[in-house]
Amino acid sequence: MSEENSNCLFCKIAQGEIKASVIYEDPEFLAFKDIHPKAPVHILVIPKIHRESLADLTEQDAELMGRLTCKLKIIAESQGLKNGFRTIINTGPGGGQEIGHIHYHVLGGGPLLGFK
Repeated sequence: MSEENSNCLFCKIAQGEIKASVIYEDPEFLAFKDIHPKAPVHILVIPKIHRESLADLTEQDAELMGRLTCKLKIIAESQGLKNGFRTIINTGPGGGQEIGHIHYHVLGGGPLLGFK
């Protein structure tokens, strides 16, 4: 994917510049374990192209984000989450977004610490 932000942590992970515990990868998307998990299974799923947040998406991103959303079940099940899982997108600083690259949190496998 060609669009990236050279200062973005998740872009650097997607480009292989920074190591991560990758559990899924294809040409468009990457899924890796969160380094500060809030549940027994806590995966971050990103598009490889840089999009800052949900608030920055446009109609041109609809197909990409639709494909990303459809991958979540496959990724969750690959981690043993066959009985269900929670997905979260934090948007902007006021919404708890810490990294400026849109990403889903996929959580499950037990108590969801810090989430109600």
